[in-house]
Amino acid sequence: MQAEPVLLAGLIEVCRATIAENSDHLCALDRAIGDGDHGTNMRRGCEAVSAEGESLSSLPFPDAMEKIGLTLVMNVGGAAGPLYGTLLMEIGRELRKSEEKADFSLVLKQAIDAVARRGRAHAGDKTLLDVLYPVHAALASRSPLGAIARRAKRSANRTADMKAMRGRAAYLGDRSIGHVDPGASSCALLTTAICRYLGEHRP
Repeated sequence: MQAEPVLLAGLIEVCRATIAENSDHLCALDRAIGDGDHGTNMRRGCEAVSAEGESLSSLPFPDAMEKIGLTLVMNVGGAAGPLYGTLLMEIGRELRKSEEKADFSLVLKQAIDAVARRGRAHAGDKTLLDVLYPVHAALASRSPLGAIARRAKRSANRTADMKAMRGRAAYLGDRSIGHVDPGASSCALLTTAICRYLGEHRP
């Protein structure tokens, strides 16, 4: 499965730009229930991926996903690096195993489950999983890209009503309620950017 170089390069850039634009907002969300550096960490990771854009675009798509995931692990601090990295590395591995016959919704489900195992978390724990699982459900039901993006945003906003069960926010207990999870927010922002870009650039 060969990556379409222009498409992959565009996706990398739109993700980088989205995180850069929202870095301060993500840090503000994280200051309320965490270390306050989620936006900074995500921006550093996306810039590291962008710096590898030319070499990534020359790789088969599964290899590109795995390399992007590894780059995020190495450059994004806190819990976000290992979680986002696991997601993309597992997507790459699952695509490589299934080759051309891959059903991406099944690939994504396997990758999300790997993230859950890595973070020892479940849906409802107030993490990026609370966006990833609804996004997978929308994808599996063949929802249009716009509907997937809207579901991601709604799902991130719903984390405000949840009590954090994992990560630094969990130490706050009930005081974490009322705040949107920063990881869920960055996940929704990236999902929205990807859906918008694919809607504009895929036939």
